[in-house]
Amino acid sequence: MPESRILMGVIGRPHGVRGLLHVTSYAEDLAAYGPLSDAKGRRFVLRPRGEGVAEVAEIVGGAEVKVSDRTAAEKLTNTRLYVERECLPEPEPDEFYLADLVGLAACDAAGGRIGTVSAVHDYGAGASLEIARDSEPPLLVPFTRAAVPQVDVANGRLTLLPPDEIELAAPASTPSPAEPARAGEGLPP
Repeated sequence: MPESRILMGVIGRPHGVRGLLHVTSYAEDLAAYGPLSDAKGRRFVLRPRGEGVAEVAEIVGGAEVKVSDRTAAEKLTNTRLYVERECLPEPEPDEFYLADLVGLAACDAAGGRIGTVSAVHDYGAGASLEIARDSEPPLLVPFTRAAVPQVDVANGRLTLLPPDEIELAAPASTPSPAEPARAGEGLPP
């Protein structure tokens, strides 16, 4: 089941001395979604004041309390801003909210279970999926059509065809001290 809240942006460092803040937005118009909430349940309204800069107000007792100085702004640095999933439009076919992928079963081309998507990482060069596996180290695979040719959110699974560099077999066992390894043995090809 998809997350009920979707990460939409992150409040960054203060901008000036009057309470303005840098905001990283994961949407075209972050203010269009109305009040956003943080992990503690606080609600915020953002008003753009320039490229990547916003005036922020916290909703307290139904009223907006504007962040008006640098000290108050500093306390909000690194605050993650969320919106309820039902406020977002349904994705187009072959598009996915990254939060929808977490929890899906990762299967090979024959339908055999490899593991479960435990996280989606995106550091700017493209998304990658972290696949948790029973009693084996997790896999990190690129979220590309070549590595993930099929995603079926409705049925809770995706097909995983990892690149040749990613080995699905369990790692080779480490030789015991009484059985020394020969040169080159146990190293990946």
